[in-house]
Amino acid sequence: MGGVSRSRTAAALLCSTAWLAIHLADPAQAQQRPPAAGAPATASRGTATFNVPAGPVGIALTQWAETARLRLLASTDALRGLRTSGVSGVHTPEQALRQLLAGTGLSYRFTNASTVAISRPGAAAAGGTAEGAIALDTIDVQGAGTGDGTIGYVATRSNAATKTNTPLIETPQSISVVSRQQLEDRNVQTLSEAISYTPGVTTGISGFDSRFDAFTIRGFDVTYNGIYRDGLRQPAGNMAIYKEEPYGIQDIFVVRGPSSSLFGSGSPGGLVNLISKRPTSQPLREVELQIGNWDRYQGSFDIGGPADPQGQFLYRLTGVVRESKNWTLGGRDDRVNLAPSFTWRPNDQTSLTVLGEYQSSTTPAAFPYYATTNGARSPAYSSDPAFNAMDQTQFRIGYLLEHRFDEVFTFRQNFRYARVDADVKYVGISAIDPVAMTASRYTGRVRDVMDAISADNQLQANFSTGAIQHTMLFGVDYIQSHLNSRMGFGSAPDLNLVTLNYGAQPIATPALTSSTMQSQRQLGIYAQDQLKWGRWILTLGGRQDWVDTSTRDVIAAASDGNSNHAFTGRAGLTYVFDSGIAPYVSYSTSFVPNLGRGLSGTAFNPTTGSQAEIGIKYQPAGFNGFLTAALFELTQNGGLVTDPTNPSFQIQRGSIRARGLELQAVASLGNGVSLTASYTHLSLVTMKGTPDTVGRTPSGIPGDTVSLWANYAVPPGDAWSGFSVGAGVRYTGFSYGNDQNTFQSDAVALVDAAVRYNFGALDKRLSGLTLKINAQNLFDRNFTTCQAGYCYMGARRTVIASLNYRW
Repeated sequence: MGGVSRSRTAAALLCSTAWLAIHLADPAQAQQRPPAAGAPATASRGTATFNVPAGPVGIALTQWAETARLRLLASTDALRGLRTSGVSGVHTPEQALRQLLAGTGLSYRFTNASTVAISRPGAAAAGGTAEGAIALDTIDVQGAGTGDGTIGYVATRSNAATKTNTPLIETPQSISVVSRQQLEDRNVQTLSEAISYTPGVTTGISGFDSRFDAFTIRGFDVTYNGIYRDGLRQPAGNMAIYKEEPYGIQDIFVVRGPSSSLFGSGSPGGLVNLISKRPTSQPLREVELQIGNWDRYQGSFDIGGPADPQGQFLYRLTGVVRESKNWTLGGRDDRVNLAPSFTWRPNDQTSLTVLGEYQSSTTPAAFPYYATTNGARSPAYSSDPAFNAMDQTQFRIGYLLEHRFDEVFTFRQNFRYARVDADVKYVGISAIDPVAMTASRYTGRVRDVMDAISADNQLQANFSTGAIQHTMLFGVDYIQSHLNSRMGFGSAPDLNLVTLNYGAQPIATPALTSSTMQSQRQLGIYAQDQLKWGRWILTLGGRQDWVDTSTRDVIAAASDGNSNHAFTGRAGLTYVFDSGIAPYVSYSTSFVPNLGRGLSGTAFNPTTGSQAEIGIKYQPAGFNGFLTAALFELTQNGGLVTDPTNPSFQIQRGSIRARGLELQAVASLGNGVSLTASYTHLSLVTMKGTPDTVGRTPSGIPGDTVSLWANYAVPPGDAWSGFSVGAGVRYTGFSYGNDQNTFQSDAVALVDAAVRYNFGALDKRLSGLTLKINAQNLFDRNFTTCQAGYCYMGARRTVIASLNYRW
């Protein structure tokens, strides 16, 4: 009955959407709409609560634009080296802007109802060039953006860790941001590539795996319960895992450490939140063609802008079509992706954004090589092009609703329905006969379909009690998922190791002989308060979750189910100095419900995690950069391990401790240099488990990783103007190939590179046309990674040339 009542509660919460729609439709409740283009820009705008701290002008202006929901244009040269005393309190956007610019020598001009340009008197305004002046790139901030205040590689705000638009320097947790500019400079093709320069993240544990993005954060897997899209978790099960298309992503936030106090069940290592591209208030048009090795051909487009003169309706449509092979035997990497989005702003206090996506893809389903004892790799491919494909379609539709009632209360509701349908067919090698020179092979087929509904309701209150400023958040979220998983296994003809007769023999598709249906419902109630007193910020949060899971074996007509509940919390304290240095300390917990039962029939308890972290953040004055350092101790308790008395079952006694140091520096400087650098030292130890693993390091996790990516754009006016070059190195230290630590994977360093030319520097009539060439693993390093006793081939070199046109 508990599960039924919670489902009814969740349904009632969803009905709040209907109430709010009625509220918005009432003319008495509606606010005055934005003026038409050409009208006085701020004549009809109401007030808002601004909380922009003192600091660099460029960062402060991006925060102002996010709060005011206005578009900002400013020359990076005009803002360089300037500081502001900030602004706080209830003001109109123009009043707040005047306070921000006081004493800086800067002036502003509203170019239309939604855009303001910042300039120095006598200098060229943003978007134009005075006679004899040099045209520089501009900061272009969309007030309806993701709230991160990003300039180049550097973001200054995020709601990824707090669900409120909080300055990163005031957040007592490690957060890294991969901006859109980084994604474009490196021309990333997968989520794993996108976060490969992020501290604490380990990618490629299973080598080249094009089926989905698998990675760990601080040594703990996040593939199934740590990937979020627009603030909502994407449930995954077995082979039903979402594939991410980087072209449709605006920013990526990597939050390290337990985050269950706001997000519910999840990995103790952290989470990754992907922000979809959203409609913009200014027109945008882009097309791109790509060609690369492995017979790669891709076309993409990104169009959007206002759909009406008043800017009340905005739209955006992105799309990707790709036909490609990859370096594995007969492997494909085909994709069709279409992502429409639409925003409605009936007034200054309300916005509704609808986000959709459809994607179909085909990738290999088998790992490239067969590995024998202790990871010794055979010369034979495990796969066979006659039976090696993972065909997947996925669909999602949802919305982001926000309504600001007054200067104190804001309500938000995020909702999404999503579906993944995966059909997986593969061949594997079971044994090799060195005398007959043949390999015995088996076949497998997996047919997984997952449906999921997610909703998150938030009420935020900004107010003061005496000298203490509060940002309080109350929320209720609900996730319901259903997985239908069917599997079957068979045999394939032997492979001749002399002739390597891949694809020459017919391979039958095995029948689906097992069928399992699994449903899970999670209801969570959470609260958080961010208390600011002077330069002190205290963050407190707690959450209670109830999880019901049911599993049904369709063939055996047997059912199983269990219920779990858990309380998780977080406490953090930060102090922000005038110099931009902010030390912090925090403690947080996590939990993940476990499926199945042990040999005795007893249901497993949730796996829990706890972390203590101390760190320091530095937001320097005078240039656009952000530096962080963190020390942490993270423990996962109650993990599942193999029962030593009966290997067919599991027992719950595992415990793993992680201690580590993480360093990161991100900067986008006015001289055309942008960079991101990181170092991670991680010590992972099995504290409880099977006797042969206690005191040893879990496999596949390196002790040290180092990464550096730098990009240089030649300044305008230089003889080489229009060129930009980038280069990066990713170093991964050695790791153990199995949990018993009897053999190791070698350390490896991979080099990436990029070169780009903007034809607008050659001829203004070609403005917007750009050619770029990117290479991953530039020197084609052939390497192997080992984990859980098996070894896998790493990704080979890829080179992609792109011709992009924006107008």
